[in-house]
Amino acid sequence: MDIADIKELYFITDIKNVPTILRDGILSHNRAGKVNHRSIAEQGVQERRKNKKIPGTTEYLHDYANLYFDAHNPMLSARRDMNDTICVLRIKNDILSLDDVIVTDQNASLACWFKPVSVGLPLLDKDEVFAEFWVNRSDPMEEYRLKGIKCAEVLVPVCIKHNYIFAAFVANETALDAFKKTSSLSVEINRGMFF
Repeated sequence: MDIADIKELYFITDIKNVPTILRDGILSHNRAGKVNHRSIAEQGVQERRKNKKIPGTTEYLHDYANLYFDAHNPMLSARRDMNDTICVLRIKNDILSLDDVIVTDQNASLACWFKPVSVGLPLLDKDEVFAEFWVNRSDPMEEYRLKGIKCAEVLVPVCIKHNYIFAAFVANETALDAFKKTSSLSVEINRGMFF
């Protein structure tokens, strides 16, 4: 994958978190745990992530704010029952030029590699990262592999400042109305992104 293939990045969150995010930024898991917020994370996945160290650093995975290359992924699919209350924040791609940003080849809760953007990005297969579907009923191992790749991550130390957030997507009118009550950030319905 090339930097030109990435138009924007994505963060999935509860709409009620948007005012705080627009004030304080998208916080790492460890920082977010110190402020009042609604987590949509799966607890079992967070347990796997909490003790994972980032190679070559003294930091843990939970010391980084995480983004997705493609929000139309297994995480968003798993949260389809929350479509009325969640949103996808759209993040400027120039976040990739910040120091110490890391790219993973799949969901960081799995066995994955962690590499600087300049090294990791060219190793990603854009057709797999941006594939519309990852389900493969005839080959469960391939489905597992593709599911992980669809959740490849961009990890930013500590916090993603609010000025990198430029808009949002929601699934439906209910979510659109809820979002507009919390923020004046540009927002639109994108049914194709959600499940």
